[in-house]
Amino acid sequence: MKKVVFAAAAACLLWAGSADAKVNLRFAYASNATPTKEAMAKFGEYLKEKTNGEVTVTYFPDSQLGGERELVEMVQSGALDMTKVSGGLLESFADVYGVFSMPYLFDSTEHYYKVMDDPEIMGPIYNATEGVGFVGLTYYNSGARSFYTTKQPINSVADLKGLKIRVMQSKTSIRMIQLLGASPIAMGQAEVYSSLQQGVLDGAENNEFAMTIARHAEVAKYYTYDVHTRIPDIVLIGKSTLDKLTPEQRKAVREAAKESTEFHKKVWGEAIDQAREECKVKFDVEFIEPDISEFQNAVQPMYDDLKSRPVLYNVYQQIRAVAGQ
Repeated sequence: MKKVVFAAAAACLLWAGSADAKVNLRFAYASNATPTKEAMAKFGEYLKEKTNGEVTVTYFPDSQLGGERELVEMVQSGALDMTKVSGGLLESFADVYGVFSMPYLFDSTEHYYKVMDDPEIMGPIYNATEGVGFVGLTYYNSGARSFYTTKQPINSVADLKGLKIRVMQSKTSIRMIQLLGASPIAMGQAEVYSSLQQGVLDGAENNEFAMTIARHAEVAKYYTYDVHTRIPDIVLIGKSTLDKLTPEQRKAVREAAKESTEFHKKVWGEAIDQAREECKVKFDVEFIEPDISEFQNAVQPMYDDLKSRPVLYNVYQQIRAVAGQ
């Protein structure tokens, strides 16, 4: 609560003064991989350059002001100007974000980028939260989530049967694990390493950075590229913040955000390659590439159910249409 009060007071001070006063945007975020931190820093550099120093950004990294949900709520209240959070979290603020948690939605990295760069698809999604106080500006790739295990490799759906797999606290993720025959265990990321080590978990699902940065590769030696989800990170800005900016400043903010995404694309792929190599050389992790068709078939009931949610199903159809282009 003290953090929120402090931030709210500071935010008011930022906008105090004459109409032509310089603007400083407060941008807070939770822990992230280096490429994403670099991209967020680039956003500030690009914005300062585009506005000749009129608009600058002050960063509060690594959960200094709270976790992702707290940060979104601070943006809603106007206590914070900007944040970057998982698209999975945003499902609780706008149902449409739930489409990104659907398994095997994207065919490839190229398909993912085509969709995320399509304003006809992403524009309505970014604006879906306008009524609750914030909008999306752009996205960053947060990687493809796949399974990794401690005792046995996952070569097929049958190999998942009965395994205790850590998932995010998401109804969609939990159902996916159940349909694949495993037992979902929802827990915070900080608890995963010790749970894998002690046998509380048989495995988890995440991108390669979890194996290196969180050092899960020390205890999980099998990584299966089933690539079940690609949930984007979303950069958010408060509606009240946007309303206080001039049209020129708003344009600069949006342009700087998009350019930071292009920067992120370049450094993300290189960093993932390095993480994979580190897993192999330093931790002796075995990488498995299964036939994912049976994984896709196992979760088909989730897509059958999606038809009863027309908003999400429409976005799903748009995403799948891009795959054929």
